[in-house]
Amino acid sequence: MPKNPTRPLRIGEEIRHALSEIFLRGETHIPVLDGASITVSEVRLSPDLRNATVFIMPLAGSNQADVMQALGESGPYIRHLLAAKVALRYMPKLHYKLDQSFEEAERVNSLLKKAEVARDLK
Repeated sequence: MPKNPTRPLRIGEEIRHALSEIFLRGETHIPVLDGASITVSEVRLSPDLRNATVFIMPLAGSNQADVMQALGESGPYIRHLLAAKVALRYMPKLHYKLDQSFEEAERVNSLLKKAEVARDLK
């Protein structure tokens, strides 16, 4: 059992805020990333704080492939930028994933609007 079970959550939020700021201010100087409005919805850290999964979504889901490729290629550089903003002994390795929760929420919402489902809910 970890000493502080909330530590990964707290550090994940700190990393999320720092990454959002980096993307918002265009600090990467990578045209694909600076030209896209990127939402960082969540950062999940492993219990040992060595790996972080960063869930992102470009605005309106545009240029997803280009953004993911740019993030993959510039991983060490973004880690370097992040290390200047977040004080950790070891900066976790960042793994990027597209956030599918927006599409899942839209799917559930459309299901709830169907007449058959609305009838069953009453």
